[in-house]
Amino acid sequence: MKNPRTFAIAFALAAFTLSMSAAAQANVGTVVVAHGGDSLWNAYVVDVAKQAHTGGPVAVSFLMGAGAAKTRFQDQVAGLVKQGATQIVVVPLLVSSHSGHYDQIRYLAGEQVTLDTTMMHHLHMAGIERVTNSVPMRVTPALDDAAEMAHVLADRGRALAKSVGAAPKDRALLIVGHGPNSAEDYASWMQSLRPVADSVRAWTGFRDVRVELVRDDAPAAVRAEAVLRTRELIDLQSKLTGKDVLVIPVLVSKGSVSRDKVPNDIKGTRSVYAGEPLLPHPGIARWIESSVRAASKPATASAQ
Repeated sequence: MKNPRTFAIAFALAAFTLSMSAAAQANVGTVVVAHGGDSLWNAYVVDVAKQAHTGGPVAVSFLMGAGAAKTRFQDQVAGLVKQGATQIVVVPLLVSSHSGHYDQIRYLAGEQVTLDTTMMHHLHMAGIERVTNSVPMRVTPALDDAAEMAHVLADRGRALAKSVGAAPKDRALLIVGHGPNSAEDYASWMQSLRPVADSVRAWTGFRDVRVELVRDDAPAAVRAEAVLRTRELIDLQSKLTGKDVLVIPVLVSKGSVSRDKVPNDIKGTRSVYAGEPLLPHPGIARWIESSVRAASKPATASAQ
């Protein structure tokens, strides 16, 4: 039998290593940055940030809306530093990394990004400024093709099917998103979201799962074409199954797009719509946690 003193030393070293690891993780502060909306929209974001257990302090910042001026990015970062954060992970709670808002977040974190006048104006209106402190900061990807988002959408699809007494194997599911303005960004969004749709189909057993974007902020003619394409896709899916298509949004939180615009866009089609967005769902908290873990590894963290 080995010397008990050897075991005691080994145990003490292990405990010390664990405590040092926990202390290092506790020095990682997180800023969850979202678009921002009305009070309900914002509340879901704040709640999910509270559910994310990153090992360190977590703050929320909004880019637009009533909450933007109260949660300015530079103030939230400063607050995390006061709480002892020695590095900051910035998690964009956006559907895609290919957007002007993602570029705004990169700019605020000190990356070499040039914003157009509209994106800069949005920041100036809320008094949001670039961070100038020396704390290392890293921006993670947005949701993009995250498995956690696919799991949330699978849950939403199953719930809608159950609510109408439908068997997924007999139905088609359409996932509808906001989308970007430019054709190049549209292609990038779809490149990420098509694998998400494939995962949803594999996990749920729906006969057919597709995704489309209404490009809500694009010029009127571009948006009209996107809506027409969405309606045509519903028509094709309904002909495939002979039944109403189940439609769910891939949107971060509850607002006018999920509540009013998408239902109006697909009105008159053979469809059943449920407006439950990604939040609230614990899967998004797990995604925040995994994003922070991936970005806060000592070997990959670097100062801006």
